Amino acid sequence: MENEDKIYTTKVKILKQARLQLLQLHKLFIDAERRDFEKQNGQVSSGQFLNLLVNNANFQWLRKFSLLIVEIDEMFELDDGFTESMVENCLTQLRSLVNLDSAEAEFEDKYKNFMQNNSEIAVKHNELTKLLPAG
Repeated sequence: MENEDKIYTTKVKILKQARLQLLQLHKLFIDAERRDFEKQNGQVSSGQFLNLLVNNANFQWLRKFSLLIVEIDEMFELDDGFTESMVENCLTQLRSLVNLDSAEAEFEDKYKNFMQNNSEIAVKHNELTKLLPAG
């Protein structure tokens, strides 16, 4: 029982660290998308870019990150607490996202393109994948 508690505590700690890494990776992708967008279309305000992120189909691929971050946050904020299976489910989703398991072609293409052309994104991706335990 004590060993199971340690494993559970470790998984929770890893998920919290991975969530932070995912948030940082998401921001790097957003910043890279904004730079590319502004090169082609001119500078936009933060509000205009936020509107584009939410409503423009070209940025839809980033929503996978947003939705998973929100899901993890909501799990940690549950009044009744969260279970080990909930933690494991979030870790599985995270692994699947960054390993591009069953990713749509557009998502995979954009993800890989940014990793190849942006060393910060590649480094953050590697940090996140190393942090995640095998599933």
